[in-house]
Amino acid sequence: MSRAYDLVKADPNRVIIFDTTLRDGEQSPGCSMNLEEKLKMAVMLDELGVDVIEAGFPIASPGDFEAVSEIAKVVKNATICGLSRAKEADIEAAGQAIKAAESKRIHTFISTSPLHMKYKLKMGENSVIEAIHESVTFARKFTDDVEWSAEDGSRTEDDFLCQAVETAIAAGARVINIPDTVGYSVPEEYAAQIKMLMERVPNIDQAIISTHCHNDLGLAVANSLAGVQAGARQIECTINGIGERAGNAALEEVVMAIRTRADMLPYKNKIETTKITKTSRTLSGITGFNVQPNKAIVGANAFAHASGIHQDGMLKHAQTYEIMTPESVGLNESKLVMAKHSGRAAFRSKLSELGFELSDEALNDAFARFKNLADRKKEIFEDDLIALIEDEVVRKNEVLKFVSLQVQAGSKGPQMADLCLKVEGVEQSANVEGNGPVDAIFKAIRAIYAHEDASLKLYQVHAVTGGTDAQAEVTVRLEENGKSVNGQGADADTLVASARAYVNALNKLLIKRNSVNPQTEDTIDKAAI
Repeated sequence: MSRAYDLVKADPNRVIIFDTTLRDGEQSPGCSMNLEEKLKMAVMLDELGVDVIEAGFPIASPGDFEAVSEIAKVVKNATICGLSRAKEADIEAAGQAIKAAESKRIHTFISTSPLHMKYKLKMGENSVIEAIHESVTFARKFTDDVEWSAEDGSRTEDDFLCQAVETAIAAGARVINIPDTVGYSVPEEYAAQIKMLMERVPNIDQAIISTHCHNDLGLAVANSLAGVQAGARQIECTINGIGERAGNAALEEVVMAIRTRADMLPYKNKIETTKITKTSRTLSGITGFNVQPNKAIVGANAFAHASGIHQDGMLKHAQTYEIMTPESVGLNESKLVMAKHSGRAAFRSKLSELGFELSDEALNDAFARFKNLADRKKEIFEDDLIALIEDEVVRKNEVLKFVSLQVQAGSKGPQMADLCLKVEGVEQSANVEGNGPVDAIFKAIRAIYAHEDASLKLYQVHAVTGGTDAQAEVTVRLEENGKSVNGQGADADTLVASARAYVNALNKLLIKRNSVNPQTEDTIDKAAI
């Protein structure tokens, strides 16, 4: 039986949190993650307390299949879900990929709107109904927990949607997803559709309804919550709201809205909200997609107060301008935790406290970098350590390795970069002039290791902590033959961080270039629901 269905039947106010960061979220241009990154995020999502992790689309590629399979082995609490079209090959791939999971689900879908059926599927209503019955029935051979989705459900005619939902439930689906695939609905309309299904589908009591709302009109969270108020009991969402086009409903916004407005939204979930900020920042570090400062819940300004009137009110009573505490989402002011005289044992202990367990060799490398940072930076904060260690982790399998950098900059020019890299263990140097120091650095990297087909798509800098001696964290995105990778680098020197980020991205590109990851012969529409 479906764990989610059982939970909701035991407690009608229970809302299942279904996270699709690793599937729909990864479809954001430039958000592609490698296996190691997906595993890291899956473990964090499990610790966050999500009920279901949609780990990928197994039929899409061997890489997707492997990622879902490995996630199924390491996640212990959440249900692991694989997406599939209404095709036996898709469903069988999903079934095999999730096989090792302690709790598993297959999520199969087909379009139901007149527009999609006519132009995308080229199928009539009877054929679609038959495909729904056959696909759900086949999926039940691999797991009792089957979710069925009506792609473009919000633009589907009521009578046909009722027939499709009834068919899916009769075939054994225990979760029925009604996606607002193109983000077209408004809350009142979406709620009315959910309510209509609750009232008109005769076997609806044998399943729970799920929301999956896109944010094209900025209404994904509002539509999701309206759906829950109308009777839905699962919300499909992503960390930071990442996803196709304008993204999906943001998990952090959905969860904190329910928690903060329990008077209007008397629903329960098991998200450990104090882990929201760390999860958000980890995803941003992996993808290179930093959230905008005014983003709700996790933005840098979410708990900042600049107005004098607001500051005065905050000093008198925090609740005058804060409806939730920063601590409730795991946002604590960075504290001075280490100094240049701190020893290796204290360093290891602090890293363990921050969630990092390193081998002796990795610890030695990280400790050396910490000492170098402490010599240059008066105050070392937790965020500095996190940036330092994450930078160390992503560089461990590099073909190219940063050695040293000297830069000549300033208004008089010329701007020059004298760069040394190790290429497969052999040091190589280049001294190159550029249109600014960053341009000179990147040209020097190209001079040392040619990669003409790769183009720079993003260069982004932000300070990890406050102050003029803050560590800089740089993100670089490279694209080659339609495939993009993000590289990160952190250092107290912004130009050194820039070089590290570019080298990190180039290493990832080399790994992708040399790996075999063929698509299936049948074209996969990964932007499905």
